[in-house]
Amino acid sequence: LHRMKESLKNMTTLLKKDLLLEWRQQYTFFGILIYLASTTFVIYLTMGLPEDKVWNGLYWVTLLFICINAVARSFLQEGRGRMLYFYSIVSPVNFILSKLIFNSLLMCIMSALSLMLFMVLLGNPLTHIFLFFGISCLGGISLSLVFSFLSAIAAKAQQPSAIMAILGFPLIIPQLLLLMKIANIAFSDIVQNGLPQLVVLLIGFDVMIIALAYILFPFLWKD
Repeated sequence: LHRMKESLKNMTTLLKKDLLLEWRQQYTFFGILIYLASTTFVIYLTMGLPEDKVWNGLYWVTLLFICINAVARSFLQEGRGRMLYFYSIVSPVNFILSKLIFNSLLMCIMSALSLMLFMVLLGNPLTHIFLFFGISCLGGISLSLVFSFLSAIAAKAQQPSAIMAILGFPLIIPQLLLLMKIANIAFSDIVQNGLPQLVVLLIGFDVMIIALAYILFPFLWKD
């Protein structure tokens, strides 16, 4: 019990550290917001008010690129000296879990902002807005978990961008297709067959990524 309390305390401290760094480096956060706004505006200028399936696809592709800009830098921005300092004061499990939680919270915020901009500029084809918002938060968390894990691996490589592209492509494409299929329920009142199984599959994929990070990151941490 004492060890669990100590771990929670360390994770809370690391989360506060990430929040403080994000607050001090506001230019990165607002840079992502500008990227989101400009991307959505360009889509509006080229496509106007797209149909439901196109709207859905564009939303998830936009969220993917936002995740790459917002989350993929989480480990790449940590210098070697800073990582050595963290290595001396916290366990690798606490460090990786705090990163996963912080990036998940960040992507929930980005998902909400993306949805708001899409509804303002590209129209609102959604029948169930709150349901789609919940699905988008789940999707944002899923994407953040994958890219956080890939960022941790790529940070130890000589060519981090190439490593993330090679490892990320086979993971992200099926995940995006799954998210688009699940999100279709928010556009109509017709219930899709097998929808609960798809949601369980997505959650299972997230659990697998967390388990892999929990098991493998301590080995990367020692390198």
